[in-house]
Amino acid sequence: MSKKLLREKLSMCNIHGIVPPMTTPFTTDGLENGDSGSGALDQEAFRADVRYLMDAAKVHGLAVCGSTGEGHTLTTEETRHLTAWAVEEAAGQIPIITGIITDSTQSAIERGRAVADLGVAALQVTPVHYLFRPDDEAMVRHFAALVDGTGLPVIIYNVVPWTYLSPELLVRIMTEVDGVIGVKQSAGDMKLLADLLMMIEDKGCIMSAVDALLYPSFVLGSHGAIAAILTAVPVLCVQLWDAVEREDHPTARSLHKKLLRIWNAISADNLPANVKYAMLLQGRPSGVPRAPMPASSPRQQMAIRDALVGAGLI
Repeated sequence: MSKKLLREKLSMCNIHGIVPPMTTPFTTDGLENGDSGSGALDQEAFRADVRYLMDAAKVHGLAVCGSTGEGHTLTTEETRHLTAWAVEEAAGQIPIITGIITDSTQSAIERGRAVADLGVAALQVTPVHYLFRPDDEAMVRHFAALVDGTGLPVIIYNVVPWTYLSPELLVRIMTEVDGVIGVKQSAGDMKLLADLLMMIEDKGCIMSAVDALLYPSFVLGSHGAIAAILTAVPVLCVQLWDAVEREDHPTARSLHKKLLRIWNAISADNLPANVKYAMLLQGRPSGVPRAPMPASSPRQQMAIRDALVGAGLI
């Protein structure tokens, strides 16, 4: 892909603000206990939530097939379906990002190519998540090959603990690989986010996935967020973004406290299941988690309900 065409694509991305990583609604078709499993995609529920997030919550973009969307369990065909449905419902009003969670350059390119004709703004791609970490040179080549092989802008999803990319390496990749446009920074360490924001200058877009600390992320200059809590309670997150934008810090601090309590209730190894339960309590069905992820436990359900009541959402 030519640099000129890539620059044109980047200028059209407009990725900023509140970009919820959507859950993937699975049905209980073929499941014996109705708890969790490998049910089919629920197209109606998915499209309905796209419309809710756009029209009622007023989000600035959407990400599909990420970790909140159980993207590690999805087939390439399912990834294409979900992307197509989101793009169709969005109808060009907000950007759509497609997540890719896979373990080789070849498979990442194949999945990216599967959605390349659908009009996505960018791909959100994890480094490999299996045991063996590529060295820095291999990491640069991996993301360069993704851009060349798909013709799409790429956002690095910096989330895998043993394949974690330092701020220095992230800046290097964004500097050397024209089509890598940004980073979704996932870690509880605000120092890493602060270093990345300081070092990046105008080389890319930094989206926070520090769910517990969105308020300071925005104050520090993050371009927005792609984080699970945005999907669980999108209206509060849009209100927080707007409050920081207008420098209304008393309102922002109040929203931060509500969001922190909600995050403390949903944060767990079965986070996608807990997000789905929070959605359900607010009238947004999102089906069951895909096995082997367990559904929210009774204790988790109680904590989530209490947090949502305390925030005035139910």
